[in-house]
Amino acid sequence: MTLAELADADRFVDLGGLLESCEVDGFRADFLSWGHYRPEYWRNYWHSHSFHEVCLAYSGSGRFNNGDTLYDVQPGSVFLARPGDVHEIESSRSEPLGIAFWGFTFRPGSDEPGWWSGLTRADGPVLSNRVGALPALITALAAEAATPVSGYSAVLNALGSTLVLETARAFALDDDLAVEPVRRDRGLLVVEAMQRHLRDNLSRPITVRDVAAVVHLSERHAERLFTQQTGTSLMATLWRLRLELAAQLLLDPALTVTEVARACGYSDVRPFSTAFKRHYGRTPGDHRRSGGTEFV
Repeated sequence: MTLAELADADRFVDLGGLLESCEVDGFRADFLSWGHYRPEYWRNYWHSHSFHEVCLAYSGSGRFNNGDTLYDVQPGSVFLARPGDVHEIESSRSEPLGIAFWGFTFRPGSDEPGWWSGLTRADGPVLSNRVGALPALITALAAEAATPVSGYSAVLNALGSTLVLETARAFALDDDLAVEPVRRDRGLLVVEAMQRHLRDNLSRPITVRDVAAVVHLSERHAERLFTQQTGTSLMATLWRLRLELAAQLLLDPALTVTEVARACGYSDVRPFSTAFKRHYGRTPGDHRRSGGTEFV
């Protein structure tokens, strides 16, 4: 997504009446204005708002005057007028300024610093080059507003929440955005994916090769990682999961033992019955007749 593509996002203005408010991280935002100016000379004179107004320049150049400070803006400049800020914006005549803008109220529910501090700090920056995902969000919002279809409200709410968050991040201090490092055990995540694959395919023939392919590992690496994390092999786990499922299905009188066997990956009742008795100490028929109470 490039800034130049925002020139075609003029349907951004059609969000009025479609996206009026959203919840973001426990906070509420009410949207009051949506706008898109093509690169033609324009100027809006000194004024202020009771809400946050944010502009993203996508072409040309101009000036953003906020109080006593004058800022030069160009493609990639994000500039912010907080509630009460007296400001004006003027496009260059030789290189007309193109912008998308949005206005919203924001009521933080916490005095602690965080991503929202970019909006709430009265002495914070009002000009940023940290565009992040803003161009992609504006384009996606414009596209959704242009041709709303079923589900548009949920999509707009999700995009609107992200727009508010990304807007605040653009003006937040680095210290406000800092969090504790997120540590993830990738090995554990891979093993969870393998276990999920086993559970989802208990009725189908499964080999170590099949499971390894799901997580894009060699058979040897997948088997070793699985055993390290769980203490048992892939096939032993598959065998256990199938029999645990069988123990549940046998309590349904509408299913025959043959149907249960096939639902658990056994093509014949005899090996199923043998495996079930070896694991539980009773035949499938005994388990059904006792209602499974021998395991309570």
